[in-house]
Amino acid sequence: MRGYTAKKGNRYYAVIYEGVDPATGKERRRWYSAGPRKADAERMVTELVKRKKDGEYRPPDRVTVASYLTERWLPTKRAQLRASTFDSYRRTIDRHVIPAIGRIPLQKLTPEDLDSLYAKLAEGAEGRRGLAPKTIHSIHEMLHKALSDAERKGTVTRNVAALADPPKRASASKHPMRVWDAEQLRTFLDGIGDHRLHPAYYLAANTGMRRGEILGLRWRDVDLDARRLSIHQAVISVAYALQIADVKTGTSRRTIDLDPRTSAVLRSWRKRQLEERLALGEAHQDHGLVFARPEGTPIHPDLFSKTFDRLVARSGLPAIRLHDLRHGHASLLLKSRVPVKVVSERLGHATPAFTMTVYQHVLPGMQAEAATTFADLLFGPE
Repeated sequence: MRGYTAKKGNRYYAVIYEGVDPATGKERRRWYSAGPRKADAERMVTELVKRKKDGEYRPPDRVTVASYLTERWLPTKRAQLRASTFDSYRRTIDRHVIPAIGRIPLQKLTPEDLDSLYAKLAEGAEGRRGLAPKTIHSIHEMLHKALSDAERKGTVTRNVAALADPPKRASASKHPMRVWDAEQLRTFLDGIGDHRLHPAYYLAANTGMRRGEILGLRWRDVDLDARRLSIHQAVISVAYALQIADVKTGTSRRTIDLDPRTSAVLRSWRKRQLEERLALGEAHQDHGLVFARPEGTPIHPDLFSKTFDRLVARSGLPAIRLHDLRHGHASLLLKSRVPVKVVSERLGHATPAFTMTVYQHVLPGMQAEAATTFADLLFGPE
């Protein structure tokens, strides 16, 4: 197999000689677009020739971006991704990718095509607002993975997503973290004491557990005598349908110690839940969940969040999200000098370094006090 570079207009191409067509007797040459730089075309020739020698070369076919993503790539990922992530990829491809670049042959996809896609997603259309930079960057990461797999398997000669220019991560706006202080949190929990879901919100505030982990918690994973619970599963919503899924990561599968008050709240809740079960009789569906609907079925995560929002609105306290209870748990512990590693383990973070990055807003005050403490040790208190 031989190859060379050629230029047409402002673009360079890698041209690969594929021998003589036995049907026509004519020489066959395949042209691959390499972009505006000759050096990229030369590297592409070298790579294609090497693949031919290694037996990995595959002539381009007529597969489009749409057919590759939906018929080849996405089905292979079903067993590798969480159901919610798979559904997110599927909806993203259907809503945003296929309408814009789905008809383009995969081999002819260029970085400029992706840049144009990202620009259109940012602008919006038909009176609708554009997507946030963070969302567009997530779409780019998905396409990068898909095209990287295509490059690795020889379906394309290069991953054009690696050359595209998506929005920078730094420009992706983050939801502001709002947390209550200890007095505000206590006021809220006392004010919803009569609500059926009070024990669930109480547990969320006192453990920092994620929403899905709270709703997926089973009684068999709770040891009230030892004041300890283990997290193994979560309730998630996939296209609004409920599923019981494994937790997010290996570190999410963890054990959390409980304080005596939280254990007492769960004991009282267990008694009330058993009374509900006896009242319903055979109509009750026992899923073994700590927090469920009166008939025993799982609570939808969206309902759990919306109920919390309504309770917060009635309380008169500053508005926060349900997930901010998790942030508040971590912030209060860090401000109280609980070691970062312990906080990280309770939250199920991958590393203490990640915890420090997320809660760096808490650290400046702690560092100032540390500076004063060191100065007092060295020179004595002022």
